[in-house]
Amino acid sequence: MIWLLRHGDAEDGSPDAERRLTAKGERQASAAAGALGALGVKLDACLTSPRVRAADTARLACAGQGVEPQVEERLSGGPFDPIELALGLGDEVLLVGHEPDFSDAIARVTGARAKLKKGGLAAIADGELHLLVRPGELKAMARGN
Repeated sequence: MIWLLRHGDAEDGSPDAERRLTAKGERQASAAAGALGALGVKLDACLTSPRVRAADTARLACAGQGVEPQVEERLSGGPFDPIELALGLGDEVLLVGHEPDFSDAIARVTGARAKLKKGGLAAIADGELHLLVRPGELKAMARGN
């Protein structure tokens, strides 16, 4: 399964690559970690955009997974192939990055139209969209509701 997590809510300002997560963004990333745990996901790898807000989201989302996020420049902006990125990294791979890139990647791989909210999570496998969860739903999943 390839998991796509859009970075959490971030500060305004510039330069864009250095924008940090807000407290809300940190909660969103932690909720993603909790939801992955509640789903029984054991990550084999995590690739992240080098932008600060994405890298911080990845670090928080991987907490407790025993996986260190690795920077992947192809996630910093623009088209990418999630299948190519995840190839050879294991059965459960988390990609952390940005919109509209993730929605475009989901559409190319699955044909599904999706839009990830900040802190939202999607899962794709075998050419299908298996899961699309908004940040508030992730929070509920993490709490076990």
